[in-house]
Amino acid sequence: MASNLLKRYIWIVDTIKRLGRISSRELDRRWANCPYANGESRLPRRTFYNYRQAIEELFSVTILCDQSTKEYYIAEEPGSAREQITNWLLNSSATSDLLQDSRDIASRIMLEDVPSAREHLSTMLDAVRESRVVSFDYHPYSRVNPNRGVELEPWFLRLYRQIWYVTGREVSSGKDKTYALDRISDLQILPRQFRRPADCDPKSYFKDAYGIMVDKGEARTVVLKVDSRQAKYLRALPLHPSQQEEVNDNYSHFTYRVCLTSDFVSEIISMGSQVTVESPRELRAMVTTRLRETLANYPEHPAGNNQS
Repeated sequence: MASNLLKRYIWIVDTIKRLGRISSRELDRRWANCPYANGESRLPRRTFYNYRQAIEELFSVTILCDQSTKEYYIAEEPGSAREQITNWLLNSSATSDLLQDSRDIASRIMLEDVPSAREHLSTMLDAVRESRVVSFDYHPYSRVNPNRGVELEPWFLRLYRQIWYVTGREVSSGKDKTYALDRISDLQILPRQFRRPADCDPKSYFKDAYGIMVDKGEARTVVLKVDSRQAKYLRALPLHPSQQEEVNDNYSHFTYRVCLTSDFVSEIISMGSQVTVESPRELRAMVTTRLRETLANYPEHPAGNNQS
């Protein structure tokens, strides 16, 4: 019963979001044809009122009614953080619902695990919500022994490539730092509270970053020459929100405004010969240096000593 109710909530929110605005008559018509109506020819007003309250409690999505047109709409600012979370929740819930109904073909579905969400996400969300300092041990890949007793003022969370990250101010150094939740252990919320900088939000913090690495240096204008095949992928999945494209006969120029970080260099190299850095010179040098270091790991066999 609870699962069926959740499906109804998701259907209502998704329908209103896709249409922007919808009248009671149109909502009833679509409801009668949806798979969750259970034979109902219309959505009773009292039931819809109860569903609206439940949707607001579960998803923090407010469904309003324009009294002048008698149309329902969702009170969200386009492109806002709240809308992004709503879209993510809808996508996740819809995916979860589909997978729940597909257990009979589970052996033919491959998923990626996100262990940090199960282990620490709930606790870290509480700390962010209550503006409380957290303490944890951190196990970076670059060190054998963990950093013990790290204290952090957690500002915000970010999901990037199936890993949850927390960004905030490390208490002992006073520096802004980002930590992967899957490298954390012994996480505790401390009683001390902190005040988050008023102008600090994830969108502005990572504005000039390609991924999770933030460089305090100035963002640079980057121009990549991309062959026509790879250009299709970049159109579908832009590397950065600043991406702009100039199409030519057999290639495209993609322009970005980003900081020159090592993860951005790695992404460029991963696209191989299909991408060439045209500017700036510093980025060209970073890419060629990385390529030379990689090639140094593959020395040619001495003449006359080749192995088949």
